[in-house]
Amino acid sequence: MTRTQDVHPSEISVASSPTTSTGFGATGFDMLAAQRQAAVTSFDVCHVGVVLRAVLFVHGTALIATALVSQGIDAWLRNFAGASAVTFPAVLAWLITLCLLKHVLAARSSGVRWSVAVGLGATVAVASWWLLQGAAFETGAMQALAAAAAGAAMSAAFFHWLVQRSRLQLPAAASARLTELQARIRPHFLFNTLNIAVALVRVDPPRAEAVLEDLAELFRAALVQGGPDASSTLGDEIELARRYLDIEQIRFGGRLEITWELDENANEARLPSLLLQPLVENALRHGIEPAAEGGAMKVRTRVRGSQVEVSVVNTLPREIAGARTAGHGMALRNVRERLRLMHDVAADFSAASQGGFYRVRILLPLQG
Repeated sequence: MTRTQDVHPSEISVASSPTTSTGFGATGFDMLAAQRQAAVTSFDVCHVGVVLRAVLFVHGTALIATALVSQGIDAWLRNFAGASAVTFPAVLAWLITLCLLKHVLAARSSGVRWSVAVGLGATVAVASWWLLQGAAFETGAMQALAAAAAGAAMSAAFFHWLVQRSRLQLPAAASARLTELQARIRPHFLFNTLNIAVALVRVDPPRAEAVLEDLAELFRAALVQGGPDASSTLGDEIELARRYLDIEQIRFGGRLEITWELDENANEARLPSLLLQPLVENALRHGIEPAAEGGAMKVRTRVRGSQVEVSVVNTLPREIAGARTAGHGMALRNVRERLRLMHDVAADFSAASQGGFYRVRILLPLQG
């Protein structure tokens, strides 16, 4: 655990606004990249949530279909067991193959993607059916044809849902990226930082250089990190958050106490780019800045089994302790949505105020 050294920059004069915000928490706006990402998302079936939905969809359909042709509950259960013996391995084979081929297929036309998805469904269904030839099931050419047709139909239906899901995400993501790009470079933060650097040039040139390096890195990350994958490692996110807080530490001086409790084993976990910096900015803006006496912030990462826990905890001004501040909502909704789009049900997000503190907690898969 490391703790930043308190700074009292009494010699620095900065005209700062109490509602200063950097707005760095967004990836770059790139419509072509967003469209390509939507194509990749159509085949992005590697998430636990998508796998569960696929299995439940296929087996739920099989459960209903076998009920229509069965006489009694016993026959229904036997027929469903036989259908599950075909559908379960077929579904897994379909999901694994599409997961492995998602980047290759994303570069192909829509017709090719549909042909592969439907054709693969028919193929894995027939292959799974042929595996039953050595089992005690009555099979024949009609059953093989029915298996192929069912596999193709199920694949088409589920792939249609994946395509619609990616299309719904595209305009929302594009709109959000454009809005956030326009709001990203906030003049107050830029002017404050430049004023700090100018003042430090006279009294501490090496530190002025460090401030400008931190500012340049923040702007580089905000403007450059917007590729198709739009993700980074937790270690990179920690480094960007440090640079942002190093700048703000000079402005706040002794009013800001920062504690870092970091687990290096968690650094390789992947998360959406520029996700952590808005959280520490939110903590600073809504928890510490309004308090005349300042406050404290703690950033912690740790590995918990197959997951990584990230938490940002900050003190609250006495007058609002125990109540959620209005300013937290939009930024936190953005973080929650971006995590859901990247990790689906494999990630968890929570935020709440309790006992004079505001705590944001994120759970990520260790292997993203």
